Amino acid sequence: MGDNAGAAVTPAFASLSCMYIVAIAWIYVVLLMSFTEASIVAGAATFLFYGLAPLAILLYLMGTPQRRRNRRRREALERQEETGRQAAIAEPGDDAER
Repeated sequence: MGDNAGAAVTPAFASLSCMYIVAIAWIYVVLLMSFTEASIVAGAATFLFYGLAPLAILLYLMGTPQRRRNRRRREALERQEETGRQAAIAEPGDDAER
């Protein structure tokens, strides 16, 4: 590995991977908690209501800024493509008038 080994890791990627590590650890802890419950139904409820539901909500909320950035980037590309199409349509007419 050279001096640029960590250059490809962006701060956004580092925070995203850290978020997933915490999520995996939380699922592991809740899974172990559900194993200690007295019945299968209580274990399933523990896993669902202490693990999956809160984690799904948290990951959805934490991913909102990235989804917003992706949507804005996609809209900007669509506007550029539309502007390019309009320019391409306008160019042949300009040449014919000259």
